[in-house]
Amino acid sequence: MSKNNNTFSTKNSYSQALFELANESNSANDVENQVSSILDLIRKSKDIKQFIKDPTNKIEDQLKIINTISDQFKFNELLKKFLGFVITQRKFFYIEKILNDFLFICSNARGEIHAELSAAKSLNESEINKIKDELSSTFGTNIKLNHKHDPSLIGGLIVKVGSTMIDTSLRNKLQKIEKKMIEA
Repeated sequence: MSKNNNTFSTKNSYSQALFELANESNSANDVENQVSSILDLIRKSKDIKQFIKDPTNKIEDQLKIINTISDQFKFNELLKKFLGFVITQRKFFYIEKILNDFLFICSNARGEIHAELSAAKSLNESEINKIKDELSSTFGTNIKLNHKHDPSLIGGLIVKVGSTMIDTSLRNKLQKIEKKMIEA
């Protein structure tokens, strides 16, 4: 097994272990919400991201900081212990991937399908929910929708659900016209 595959399976096994432990302790929803909060914090804070990625941090320092954060934000005891375990295993620099994998496992356990939505304009919550509901109806299951604003689309949107892609962007339409003009 290559180093990348070994690393990938290690991260997945940590995520799977957290999922199974959370289910056994009937705290999966609580842990899932807190994991989402941690990921938001990582995305918004350069200091936290640097702290995670810095290989020179001592295990004791990492544990102290994580325990302080866990106590301050009242993390589930299972999640607090899990984060400590990941630190002691020297895998903390993978924590963002591990936690994202955990959320993916939780979502799959609920039977949700993951979809990506790129829109030319910022969409409000109502518009996102309407698109999510239409996709759920079309695919016959719950949709977990990740949304991002992409002004390069000029107008319209792109939706990716699994291997299916729906591209109604103005950029795509202009590219098709340009291609037809070149071919003519």
